[in-house]
This record gives sequence, structure tokens and C-alpha cells, in this order.
Amino acid sequence: MIRNNWLKASAAVLLSTCLVTTGVVMTPGAAMAQGSGAALRGLPDFTELVEQVGPSVVNIRTLEKVRANAIGPMTPDEEMQELFRRFFGVPLPNVPNAPRPGPRQNRPQEEAQPRGVGSGFILSADGFIMTNAHVVEGADEVVVTLTDKREFKARIVGADKRTDVAVVKIQATGLPAVRVGDVSRLKVGEWVMAIGSPFGLENSVTAGIVSAKQRDTGEYLPFIQTDVAINPGNSGGPLINMRGEVVGINSQIYSRSGGFMGISFSIPMDEAMRVSEQLRSTGRVSRGRIGVQIAPVTKEVAESIGLGKTQGVLVRGVEEGSPAEKAGIEAGDIITRFEGKAIDKPADLPRAVGNTKPGSRVAITVFRRGKTHELNVMVAEIEAEKQIAALPDKKPLTTAVQYLGLSVSDLTDALKKEFRVRRGVRVDAVAEVASRAGIREGDLILAVANTEVSSVKEFEAIMSRIDKTRPVSVLIRRGDGAQYVLIRPVN
Repeated sequence: MIRNNWLKASAAVLLSTCLVTTGVVMTPGAAMAQGSGAALRGLPDFTELVEQVGPSVVNIRTLEKVRANAIGPMTPDEEMQELFRRFFGVPLPNVPNAPRPGPRQNRPQEEAQPRGVGSGFILSADGFIMTNAHVVEGADEVVVTLTDKREFKARIVGADKRTDVAVVKIQATGLPAVRVGDVSRLKVGEWVMAIGSPFGLENSVTAGIVSAKQRDTGEYLPFIQTDVAINPGNSGGPLINMRGEVVGINSQIYSRSGGFMGISFSIPMDEAMRVSEQLRSTGRVSRGRIGVQIAPVTKEVAESIGLGKTQGVLVRGVEEGSPAEKAGIEAGDIITRFEGKAIDKPADLPRAVGNTKPGSRVAITVFRRGKTHELNVMVAEIEAEKQIAALPDKKPLTTAVQYLGLSVSDLTDALKKEFRVRRGVRVDAVAEVASRAGIREGDLILAVANTEVSSVKEFEAIMSRIDKTRPVSVLIRRGDGAQYVLIRPVN
């Protein structure tokens, strides 16, 4: 007992000495509490951010006009008559002294009905507001409510479905605008906050961290992924960093139930600002196009054609009369660079081309049959997507010698013109080996083992030289698209 008391006393003296020498005098219990507080000081405090950014966040209600009955509102007696008719199938029994329904007045054929609720934030003091395109899509009337409860009817300046960005305008001045942050400085693991109107509850605040950047879920946008709670009604609201800057627009969630499940996606603010500037100046977004259909390049294909590392995108097809065709791009080419920037995955090319001003001439690097080519293309303006019709089935032509588990035949001039190719052979029959590789009857073979094929004779010559113990790359054309397949020759 004495030893235990001595140890306790010694520990207390030692602790007091340490606290005194560091200039802090407190009891051991207070020291323990102070230690816990120090551990908690690393947690973020969002109160100042809410006070700073909150007034810039708005609630957006949309209305749509629906056709109403051509007669005015029912009187109480008429409502009761309608109730009996619907639920009992008979008119209301006669009631003594009950007034008989009189004539009902005509009323307008359309009336505004609530359509949806979303969020937005003030871009400029003169009333420009950014939100999601899907928030205002189909709306006949847009109502913006500020945090001070003032309401304004808004005009839709423009909306871009591809990026889901829209800009609306209200007639007001002196509004508290947000500060736009630098998305490139945003780091995975960084704390962020969202303010919006989930389920119509105005100015609700949620927080979390950045889970990933450059998340590919769409054709034109690399999203910011977070675990910030986003629910219906949050759409269009801001994603805010700890400096009080808007770095994204809350746009999508991943959900199996319709509610928040821990994965939210926001449109990066740099992309959104590029879109909004065009919407404010012209009311629409102009994007570039070159007219190619593309597909990813697999590791096996890259190795088989001598590309080396997996990079670029495969050109599956080239639209007739398109900028790509005029520049000399062919089906089967691998585009590795656009305007000097590396193309590493399929999403890179549409973004690079789409962000290029129509009418610009840019350099494109392609890999074709073992060699690199530099081409120049004049970027055109994107147009409505065209449906590419499948080419009709052709009757088999004369059968050639069996190779690679398939038989081929020469192309006639008419077929070359119809398929818009200068060379190749047609697949007339497919055996098991080629079928497993994905080749079908009616396909065109444009190249084998990285060598162009112009005729059955050339096809046979190439086959006589290849190493039949290794897979061989075959560039095929099907419909309007081209792709590489790997098959092992029949021994």
C-alpha cells in the first residue's frame, strides 16, 4: 500500500514539474482533458463557411403549365356531388332546402403546377445563377428563393445537357456572389461541404471528403467523387472547399434505393465555368468534332501491332466527308496525341476535341501499321448525333483458301465504293478458331499482322510469312466500324 501511494505521489510530482517547466500549471485531471482537446482540434469547423457561403446559395422551384378543366372551381355542393359520383356511382340524395348548383364560370385552359425543386448558387452580383440543366429542363417557369426569403421569377439563359450545367438570371443587384476555387488544387481526402435543398429543405448543410478526382462517368466530364450526403433537391448546389470557394456543382449520386449511399458526383468548377461563359454570351455551347467512332486499345492489341505501351484510342470508323476523312485518318488508326496532348483513354479524345473551338486546325498523331504519322485536321462544330445504319448483308462471293479458321474473297470495285475502303478482303465463312476471336461472316479484313491487305493473294503471302505459334492481330471492318482482334492461326 505504501509503495503504491509513493508511486502515485511521485507521478503527481513529476507531472507537476513537467507542466511547470513548460509554462503550464494545471491539475493532472485538467491535463488529461487538455490532451483530449488537442486530439480533437484537427476536426474541421464549418460554421464560418456556412455564414460566408450560405447567403449565396438559392432554392430553385420549377413549374410547368398543365391543361385544366374548362370550368371554374367547384362549390362545396359540387364537390360533394362529385364525391358521391366517384365513390358510390350515384348522385347525392336530395336534401331539403339544399341549394342547387348554379352555373360554373369559365377559367383559363392552363395552370402552373409544381414540377420540381433544386438548388443553385449566385455567380455574379447582378443576378446570374448557376445550377444543373436537369433542374430546369422542361420548366415553363423558374422561381428562385434567396436565403432572405425574397422570391424572383428567373429567365433561363441557357442549358447544356452534355455537361448538365445551366445558367438562369434574376432581376436583382448587389447579390452575394460565390468565389470560384482552383479545382487543380483539390486533393483526395480533403474536407468539402455542400449546401442545398434536399427534399425541399432549404439551406441544408452536409460535409465529407473528396473520395476521388477525374472519375469517368460521362463522355465530357471527369467528375469529383465525394462522400458528402447528396439527395434529391441538392442538385445544382455548390461543393465548397475549406477556403470557402466553390469547386464543383453537385450533380449525381450512385444509389440503388434512390437515396444517398455514400457516393456523390460533382461537376468540376473549371469545366462548369467554361460552359457558363458560353451560355451567358451566346445561350448555347459550341463544341468541336472530327467525325470518328472510337474504341479502347487493349494491352494485347498494343503489343501485337508494335505500339508498345497501352495508349491512344482505336479509330473504329470515319464518317464520310468528315474533318477526319479529309485529314487522312483511317479506320484502324490509333490516335495517340491531339494538339500535342497525350490521349491515354477513350474519354480523353472527345473531351479534347469538344473543348476545341470549331474552325481551329490542330495536329493529330496516329499510329498506323507500325509507323507514326502527323496529320492536320480542321475541327468542325458538333452536330446532332447520327444513327449509323448497319450495312446490309451481302451474298458470299467466291471462296478462297482456308486460313485462320476462315475463308476470304477479293472485293469488287462496287463493294469498295459501298464500304468506302480502298483495300481489303471479305470474310465468306468462319470456322471455330476465328469465331472465338469474334470474326463474323461478312466482315472485311483490312490488315493482318500489321500489314495492309489488298487481295486474297496478298493475304496468302502474309500468312505464309507469319509465326504460326503466336497470336496474330487482324484489323476488321464491320458496318461503319473497325476493330482489332487477336486470333491464333490454324496449324
